[in-house]
Amino acid sequence: MTTTVLLLVMNTSTNAQTINIENPKFYSETNGPWLEQILNVSFGWFKGLDSEQKDAYYSSLILALEEVQPGQYARWYKNNASGTVRVAWQFPRNGTLCKRLHIGLIAHNTQKDLQTTACFNEVDNRWHWYN
Repeated sequence: MTTTVLLLVMNTSTNAQTINIENPKFYSETNGPWLEQILNVSFGWFKGLDSEQKDAYYSSLILALEEVQPGQYARWYKNNASGTVRVAWQFPRNGTLCKRLHIGLIAHNTQKDLQTTACFNEVDNRWHWYN
């Protein structure tokens, strides 16, 4: 039974490190004992943005994709969480526009830095995420 629980926790901690641009999770990366690290990642996996914070975050993502030029920022703040979305650069790819975004978020006393690329698809009129 101990082996099963340990494997479950290890699997959870691996999935927690996966980048999810649309629903970021907040856990602190520490260099302490392995059990402390596993508990921190496991419980931090459930810490996310509330609905108002997500709306503000999504609005800044859309603003950055639609209007912000390379080197400029879109900023947001809501209910003790905040962040910036910086367009690092933009480039054409297969006849469409792509933007590389550097995202900084602070929530639950944890800072999270993400990077992603989004490309506009004129067929479905949507931005698609690529890491």
